[in-house]
Amino acid sequence: MARVIAARGLHTGDIQSLIDIEARMTMRVPFASGNVPAGFPSPADDYMDRPLDFNELLIENPASTFAVRVAGESMTGVGIFPGDIAVVDRSRNPKDKSVVLALVDGGFTLKRYRKRGARVWLQAENPTYKDTEITEDMSFEIWGVVTNSIRML
Repeated sequence: MARVIAARGLHTGDIQSLIDIEARMTMRVPFASGNVPAGFPSPADDYMDRPLDFNELLIENPASTFAVRVAGESMTGVGIFPGDIAVVDRSRNPKDKSVVLALVDGGFTLKRYRKRGARVWLQAENPTYKDTEITEDMSFEIWGVVTNSIRML
């Protein structure tokens, strides 16, 4: 099961670490227009587009969005790796196949939400990990839908 560590670096599954999140100030960076295949902008491209605000790019609902750092390899099949930062929106309702941050029996996990009729399970995106069938005797809550992931190189 993939583990999720709160952005503030507290212990896996620590609910308080996800509640006590503080907002930071917005910063903008220059954004060069045009596409760059695998290099730098052409010196002939002197045109700069409006400044790029990563908050605007990554966050649709600021009041209900937070980020967590991912640990574990159960979601590598969809490009979410250990150390990545997952952007989670609590205002979105999960749909079948959404990637979600869920609280299962007191521990956080990042998985693909699956629903067929009354059956619900959390699907790993790595064949070496088992899916988690959600049963009535389990404590289960979806904390939000993952809208983006950020990889630090």
